[in-house]
Amino acid sequence: MNNRVLSLVLSRLLIAVITLVIVSFAVFFATTLLPGDTASILLGQAATPEAVEGLRKAMHLDEPAIFRFLRWIVGLLQGDLGISYANEMPVADLIGGRFVNTLQLAGVTALFSVPIALTLGITSAMLRGSPYDRIVTVLTIGVISVPEFMIATSAVLIFAVYLKWLPALSFANEVTSLTDLLRIYAMPVITLSFVISAQMIRMTRAAVIETLNTPYVEMALLKGASRPRMVFRHALPNALGPIVNAVALSLSYLLGGVIIVETIFNYPGIAKLMVDAVSTRDLPLIQSCAMVFCLGYLLLITTADIIAILSNPRLR
Repeated sequence: MNNRVLSLVLSRLLIAVITLVIVSFAVFFATTLLPGDTASILLGQAATPEAVEGLRKAMHLDEPAIFRFLRWIVGLLQGDLGISYANEMPVADLIGGRFVNTLQLAGVTALFSVPIALTLGITSAMLRGSPYDRIVTVLTIGVISVPEFMIATSAVLIFAVYLKWLPALSFANEVTSLTDLLRIYAMPVITLSFVISAQMIRMTRAAVIETLNTPYVEMALLKGASRPRMVFRHALPNALGPIVNAVALSLSYLLGGVIIVETIFNYPGIAKLMVDAVSTRDLPLIQSCAMVFCLGYLLLITTADIIAILSNPRLR
């Protein structure tokens, strides 16, 4: 790794850290703007003004927002996510119990969607301009145009309400066999796969086509190499960096789709936990869940950028 590449990688990591600090600032102050008084919501309508004021002082809600932000940041750096207002439990424990479920959903989705998307993207590039390529392109654009909530709602109406093939709700703790795994994860995984596969197909196709247009690949074709050999022997190894970059970028879309999917299918993950926390104005829980999503998104985007830097032949 030369000095220029190392400098670019370090600068990208520095940008990620600065972005995370800015995002933490935005997350904290955005949650403080939520309508309603947290203490009043927790105590209920029958609470006296004295009780509400006492709870506000106990939760430090009477302090200026900047002081509460600094206390929260120091706690994050020390690994202390605070105590949930609604459950009176450590936020880290609440998130830890749901984090595994979200990872399982994301993992199953990635295992299902990545091979399919790469296969369609590579074969579409190999058969560029053919009817197969046009069909894949039209379907991909169509999927990108449809919102995730519409795909999820349509899946529930078709497979759960009308056909009654799959359950409308998904409970990860009910998985005891492969059949249960397929039934419970089928609709959430299919919905999320639509979200990330379309983007991955387009970016993979573009990366392979760009590599196929390079002079050394065209020379291999002039020397009599078959098209599959030309793609898998010459083009694909050189397009590996952009393809991995496309996979990382596409998986970042998974984080946004998870919020919608977990809510619609009542899946017990972090996104559902955050949505429930919003309804009770559980600020520490909302802030921590939001930071988990922001950190995951930044990790994927930063990984994609670093892979793009390392795979760029002009920087070697």
